[in-house]
Amino acid sequence: MNILVLHGPNLNLLGEREPEIYGTASLSDINDMLLAEAGRFGVTIRFFQSNHEGELIDRLHDERKWLDAIIMNPGAFAHYSWALRDAVASVAKPMVEVHLTDLTKREEFRRHSVFDGLGLVRRIMGRGAQGYVNALRLLVDAGPISL
Repeated sequence: MNILVLHGPNLNLLGEREPEIYGTASLSDINDMLLAEAGRFGVTIRFFQSNHEGELIDRLHDERKWLDAIIMNPGAFAHYSWALRDAVASVAKPMVEVHLTDLTKREEFRRHSVFDGLGLVRRIMGRGAQGYVNALRLLVDAGPISL
């Protein structure tokens, strides 16, 4: 199984940025956790982080024939990037949307995700860095075709 992990805006600052909200794990720590877990299941992972919406979309398009599933923390793009939503829909592969915090307990504008309603998308939130590992396990358990 091939999984593309997309990290959205500001996630490059994890471990530094508001650790009381987002935790102390760095993006590198999270990627290392995922690689270790992926090795247990024979899963291949590619990582990409960008603060730019179009770069995330381009990477998703570029990897669409390689990937079987997606793990994505879209950051703030979850709340307004219809273009990123359309890219996920056009690739039509299972995706787990990960958020380090529980969006239902945050500001009002964070409580809605543009990925709501996409049939192949599931969401894990409020579990910190462990949420990424949970997403990987969910995808492995579901298999490469669908959730």
